Amino acid sequence: MPSNQSPLGALPARFRRPRLLVVGCGDVGLRVLRELPAAAGLKPGPQMRVLALTSSAERVAVLRAQGATPLLANLDDAHSLRRLAGLAQRVLHLAPPLGTGPTDPRTRNLLHALRLRSAPLALVYGSTSGVYGNHHGALVRETSTLHSATPRALRRIDAERNVRWWGRSSLGGGQPVRISILRIPGIYAGDRADGTPQGRLRKGTPVLAAHDDVFTNHIHADDLARACIAALWRGKLQRTVNVNDDTRLKMGDYFDWAADLYGLPRPPRITREAAQTQLPAMQLSFMGESRQMDNTRLKRELRLRLRYPTVVQGLQIDCLHSVVYCAGRPVQAGSTSL
Repeated sequence: MPSNQSPLGALPARFRRPRLLVVGCGDVGLRVLRELPAAAGLKPGPQMRVLALTSSAERVAVLRAQGATPLLANLDDAHSLRRLAGLAQRVLHLAPPLGTGPTDPRTRNLLHALRLRSAPLALVYGSTSGVYGNHHGALVRETSTLHSATPRALRRIDAERNVRWWGRSSLGGGQPVRISILRIPGIYAGDRADGTPQGRLRKGTPVLAAHDDVFTNHIHADDLARACIAALWRGKLQRTVNVNDDTRLKMGDYFDWAADLYGLPRPPRITREAAQTQLPAMQLSFMGESRQMDNTRLKRELRLRLRYPTVVQGLQIDCLHSVVYCAGRPVQAGSTSL
């Protein structure tokens, strides 16, 4: 197609490159920037331009160091987002909802800004597995009923619904946007703030007794970043994907195993009734939900081969690549002893 007939041909040269907008550049967002060239088969710079939204001027230097172009704007200020319209062909939305109510106005603000001009080809939204609520240990697929009624989960459900509706609508006379919703469980990594159970184990925080225990689900932060990239390029139209590893482990057993790995005392076991008086509301909410997540779509549709297939393997590998205490003794990077 001649350049004067191409939608991109009329734009300045800097806008003809493929462009990715990352909204929410915390730990996972930064990992996406690092993993992107190899995982997507693309390179920043002349071949692709990565834009990163931030509301903090202090983050500008960090984002530039990762090869991204920082954009200062605030998801809570709809007017500041207008410049995002038509800016990128792909959007990765990882910013969590704020507030205490059941809705997510930040996601609504972002979607409104994006629809002011031609829509992107694909949008990936990072949701939470908490939307499923309690399934009493049963296997949960993407089509399972959403039982959760906590305000934290309801905000994510609201965001998911708005993202789906926005993707289905015909924006700018084009085709529906290819929406991927990623439902994410507990994220861990040795180089992530509070990314391992060591802190909780050192505090001696109790876990539930075996007869009250619940299943817990995990994903390594690097595998999550790779899943985000895979969804941007391989995600199917209007698709939800569970992003979890292959672990089938109850919470108490997980903390027992981790305590042995780090050479720390195993946490005390208490009944659910005792937990009601000893643990904060946030921890109780996690202990009140039990489910095992199915990751078939992650592997078959996104074709993601997990770098860390289970949390047991992931924490062991993290021990080998950092100076941490495993089995009561320091393990240096490159060591083969646990």
